[in-house]
Order: sequence, then structure tokens, then C-alpha cells
Amino acid sequence: MNKAENILVGISIGDLNGIGSEVVLKTFEDPRMLEFCTPIIFANVKMLSFLRKSHESTAFLHGIDKLDQIVPGKINVYNLWKDSFNLEYGVANDVVGSYAIKSFVAATKALKEGVVDVLVTAPINKYNIQTEDFNFPGHTDYLNQELDGDALMLMVSDSLRIGLLTDHIPVTDVSKHITEKLIRQKISTIKQSLIQDFKIRKPKIAVLGLNPHCGDQGVIGKEDDAVLRPTIRKMFDEGTFVFGPYAADSFFGTNSHEKYDAVIACYHDQGLIPFKTLSFGNGVNYTAGLNKVRTSPDHGTAFEIAGKNQADHNSFKEAVYLAIDIYKSRFEYAQITEKPLKTKEKQF
Repeated sequence: MNKAENILVGISIGDLNGIGSEVVLKTFEDPRMLEFCTPIIFANVKMLSFLRKSHESTAFLHGIDKLDQIVPGKINVYNLWKDSFNLEYGVANDVVGSYAIKSFVAATKALKEGVVDVLVTAPINKYNIQTEDFNFPGHTDYLNQELDGDALMLMVSDSLRIGLLTDHIPVTDVSKHITEKLIRQKISTIKQSLIQDFKIRKPKIAVLGLNPHCGDQGVIGKEDDAVLRPTIRKMFDEGTFVFGPYAADSFFGTNSHEKYDAVIACYHDQGLIPFKTLSFGNGVNYTAGLNKVRTSPDHGTAFEIAGKNQADHNSFKEAVYLAIDIYKSRFEYAQITEKPLKTKEKQF
């Protein structure tokens, strides 16, 4: 079977005290999902079967003990551990956090080795995952270490795409990180992603300013005029359709984002607040720039509603769809670029 016809979707289960298991199981209750992908959940089938009853889910689980036992058309649960431990919905627990990372690390390994084609990650709690062996602020930073390329957090919903120059760093450190090198790297990454992952031949990219009103000619900060503007101008002159910087406070309110294929924000909340305001529950967090495909829903563990069967699984479902779409787009892009059509020279 053509690899692009039956995608193996690796799933890390996330924090089991949160809503991760609920949105995963709800996503695959629909049997039509299994017609175009095969999920492999890295967890434990007994524990997920217990949670399945708790969530009143109709999803049928197929336990496997080895990754070479994956069965197409089934919801495969790879028995990554045999231990039992207590779950308490809505509680941040270090033991539960350690199993969330065990699942994520194993799923990433399977992704690297080509056992699964794409990775979709359920939400983790960034506090209870920290150990001596895993000291990362989130999924993206670990993936950037383990995979090839330069990771860029890209939030996606329909035609809205917002990338970040900096992601999980304190606001006080943002200006220190914004250099010409970083700007070039992130713009180049998002440009390539738009071409190969989203089939946009000549993407147009907007960049938001760092300071209020883009610094008002240096009155409210010099970074926009000293670093952002000249770098954007150089890249435009070199052939990249990148524009800005634009004042962030009015950019989305005037629907200016609709003129561009992607928008790059300088820091986390500058990009995530408008994105989640416009498309919360339908958006996907995509890690662009890497040699493998990883997506996740646009929400966290939602401890406040965990175990209440109130979680909306739409964002996780959209994350699965997007991972599959991007995998297929890359498959087609590789075929086109590696085997260009040969044409005869015109005779005059």
C-alpha cells in the first residue's frame, strides 16, 4: 500500500489527570477516522480501557505489546508500561507527569525511526514533567533537540497561520533573543513550511512589531527600527515576500491578517491571544521546520473539567487531520522536487 494512503498516527497520551485521554478516545469513536489513518496510542490498554468506561466512550481498543503488531483499522494501544498508579482528575501529580513524558519520549522515538508517520501529542502539564532527564518547557523544545531542522511553533486554523519568533521564554528576555539571525531563521522556516506543507507557491508573510506602535520611531523602544525593519527589508530584497513590522494592537482588529498566508509574532502571547480569540477549539499547534510532522490541540490539560465528560475533542481531531494533510503534502512535494519533469527545449 502507498505510504500516503494509510497514515500511521503515533499519539502520546499526555497528562492522564487531564482531558487528554477523553479527547483522544472521542476522536476515534467515529469509525470513519480509521478509514484513512491507523492510530497507535503510547500508554497501557488496561488503563485506557478503565478511562474509556469513565468517559462513556464507545471506542474499541486493541492492545499490542510490540510495535510490529500494529493492526490497520484498529485503535492500537501500545503497552508502554505495565505499572498501575492512581489517577485523580484535575490534580497535578509528579508520577502521572512522569508517565506523560514516558509516552511522549517513546512516541518521538517511534517517529524518528519511521515506525509511525506522524505524531499527535495530547496536552501535558509543563510543571509536573520536569526531571533531571527531561528539563524542557514543553514538547517543541524536546522535538527540536531530537529531530532534524529548526522548530517553529505555528498555530493553524483554516487560512489563519500564526508563527512565533520566540515561544516559551519570559517576556523580560524576548528582546534579547530577537536578532537578525533569529528573524532570518524563523522567516525562512515558515516560508519553506508554507511551500511544502501547505502548497502555497509564493507565500506572503507579515511580521508584527515588538513594541507598542512598532516603537514610534524609537520613542517606545528601538528594536523595531534597529533590528526587525532592516532584516525584513533585506529578506524582501532577496526574494522573500515578507512585510512589516506592523503594529500588533490593530493588526487583527482590521482583518489585516487576511491579506497574508502567515503572520509572525515576536513572542508567545502576542500571537496566541489573537489566535485563540479567533479560533479557540478549532486550532492546531503545528511544529513546523522539522523533518517529521508533529501536531497538537490548541488547549492544555484543562484540569478544571477533567473527568466530567465536558471536553470538546474538535481541536484534537483537527490536529490529526492536519498531521495527515501535511504528511501527504510533503509526500507530494518530495516527488515533485526529486523527480522534476523533463521537457524538451523549444526549437526556434
